[in-house]
Amino acid sequence: MPSKRYKKALEIVDLKKAYPLKSAVEVLAKFPKAKFDETVELAFRLGVDPKQSDQMVRGTVPLPHGTGKKVRVLVFAKAGAAADAARGAGADFVGFEDLVKKCQEGWADFDVAVATPDAMVEVRKLGKVLGPRGLMPNPKTGTVTEDTAKAVKEVKAGRVEFKIDKAGNVHVPIGKLSFKADQILENARSVIEAVQKARPASVKGQFIASCTLAATMSPPVRLDLRELQAAA
Repeated sequence: MPSKRYKKALEIVDLKKAYPLKSAVEVLAKFPKAKFDETVELAFRLGVDPKQSDQMVRGTVPLPHGTGKKVRVLVFAKAGAAADAARGAGADFVGFEDLVKKCQEGWADFDVAVATPDAMVEVRKLGKVLGPRGLMPNPKTGTVTEDTAKAVKEVKAGRVEFKIDKAGNVHVPIGKLSFKADQILENARSVIEAVQKARPASVKGQFIASCTLAATMSPPVRLDLRELQAAA
């Protein structure tokens, strides 16, 4: 059964209507609030076949106003310059064999993992542990790199990853409900642009089939695809 708060929100939004992005953000702000600071998310349904390797959609995007969440970063690096640089940039955990062993034992108390290319020889062994949790370092998302300081700073500043799921959907957090409307708007535009740029060359026809904006406990607000396509 929907909660009273959810029912009240349904009186504010027209689920069949497609809203321009700015209007959708305004609707979201009018919804009754939960007792915690809800995460705001964009959800895309894409016109791709996730089973085809050439129709994979993934990438990263820096959010102009961050995610509003404290991001815990782990860096796999051998003792030396890369490890020192990671610590200097504010990484929460830095190490190599000790951290690999800890992760093998089931520990995963972090949000993003970064690794130097030479550390990946050992880190690859963690595929079955980190892979299902979406924590495996990957060169495509800038998390396998010699420049550990840059990677840590970008992640801490609010860089988010996105990746298509088995059903052809992409979910991206774009901030908190406590953000100002223009902050949510600017973050949303950055993500929409990044997803559009990640369109595989092999995809024919409509790429974004639908897009909604929602908070953790709110109904989804449908976005007007014509506006998104015009912006692209």
